[in-house]
Amino acid sequence: MATLLRPDQDFAALPELGAEVFTAPLQRPEHVGEDWLEPAQRDYGSEDHAIWDELYARQMDVLPGRAASAFLAGTQKLALGRGGVPEFARLSHELGALTGWSVVPVPMLIPDHVFFWHLANRRFPAGNFIRTRETFDYIEEPDVFHDVFGHVPMLADPVYADYMQEYGRAGWKAMRCNRLKALGSLYWYTVEFGLIMEGENLRAYGAGILSGPTEAVFALEAQSPNRIFLNVDRVMRTNYVIDDLQPTYFVIESLDDLYHQTVERDFDRLYRSLGPGFTYANTAVIDVDNVLHRGTQEYFLRGGRNSGAKPV
Repeated sequence: MATLLRPDQDFAALPELGAEVFTAPLQRPEHVGEDWLEPAQRDYGSEDHAIWDELYARQMDVLPGRAASAFLAGTQKLALGRGGVPEFARLSHELGALTGWSVVPVPMLIPDHVFFWHLANRRFPAGNFIRTRETFDYIEEPDVFHDVFGHVPMLADPVYADYMQEYGRAGWKAMRCNRLKALGSLYWYTVEFGLIMEGENLRAYGAGILSGPTEAVFALEAQSPNRIFLNVDRVMRTNYVIDDLQPTYFVIESLDDLYHQTVERDFDRLYRSLGPGFTYANTAVIDVDNVLHRGTQEYFLRGGRNSGAKPV
């Protein structure tokens, strides 16, 4: 991992950003400090707990046979279905015993450099709110269900837990090289929307797939999207969709494969070869791709979500 960081990098305290680093400013709420952590987890009401339980039940009807075995094992180890929004203190105690990670509450999306710092210290920031009935099926900003149900079970797997910590450390290299968009694509196509081969079967391990019933079926079974084996250099040059189903999913052969493809890659050289923007459209299939399934792109050609197109 030394190729991703300065040898003297220390994450004990939040590192300072240099003036040469370009990053989007976010307005920090007055009640949180520089770490953006809430003083305590929100006291959820009965309706909030009911929404969690209904979301959990809906996903667990869809995910068996579609979710990665590591994810399903994590939901069992952490007992996410014991009823209501999980208590972060209990969750952190149980997750800490497994892989040394904890879950910490944040009020909203937080700045990239703060997010990376928490990951580098094996802390996963989770939204301190839950969606409403009106946003039950789709919410733009990640809530506690997406963050805890979608992400946290995978952190119970030791290899994936190490990958996430290294990703946090790597984020600082990307920011100093002003290649945050490229590293963001890697996160998007692995942590949020990654697929994994388990023997002859294709399964989902990305939180964006695992926390939504439509995408869980679409990503694995629809004819529209491409499914391409992960190539880190190619992925970091590829654009992505943030408000619709994905035109392309990238597939890993194992969590060890994911770890080695990323942690052992010389990102210094890679960043020097990258331009500031993306090279490939999110629908593209290029000559270096190892294609598992070349999609028809029918859903997207018909206009996607806003057109009412069927996710086929």
